[in-house]
Amino acid sequence: MSDDNVTWHRVASRSKLTANEPLAVEVDGKLIGVYLVDGAIHAIGNLCTHEFAILTDGFVEGDVIECPIHQARFSIRTGKVLSEPAVVDVPAYPVKVEGDDVYVGV
Repeated sequence: MSDDNVTWHRVASRSKLTANEPLAVEVDGKLIGVYLVDGAIHAIGNLCTHEFAILTDGFVEGDVIECPIHQARFSIRTGKVLSEPAVVDVPAYPVKVEGDDVYVGV
């Protein structure tokens, strides 16, 4: 299942995702966090760029994930750094939903 140089991987059932409860997945060796925010599904890298902690172990507030170690904050929608000590964004991945299947593109 591939288009425009993106390979889509099924990672979850839409019905199993819950707001404020991120899902950690691994796709092609990449650690990815999948989030349900305001009815939309987002996928971003799951390693903090500061100390490489697992972001899905952190605290979700709205559309922000906070690293569990040093409280760097990232946008769940874009992967952009919102607060230090991290200064490098995490990657954002495309998401599509077909029926109840959630796919992440890498």
